[in-house]
Amino acid sequence: MQTTFSYPYPPKSRITYVLLGLFLGCLGIHNFYAKRSGCGITQLLISVLSIGYLAVISGLWSFIEILIVDKDGNGVPFK
Repeated sequence: MQTTFSYPYPPKSRITYVLLGLFLGCLGIHNFYAKRSGCGITQLLISVLSIGYLAVISGLWSFIEILIVDKDGNGVPFK
């Protein structure tokens, strides 16, 4: 007998998360999409408050995230 588990929230798209991370990752937009507001605010502040000088750090951070993050902020796996 196979048991299926349903989550209280609908799953987010992995493709959308990756594309947002690639194109707007230094601003943390992909984290806002995935309901990971803390990381998103941190990346946004790093980029904006440094007037873009530290955006490379946020960009590298977002690239690593799109490789290793597989669940959204609610713990629901991406579809």
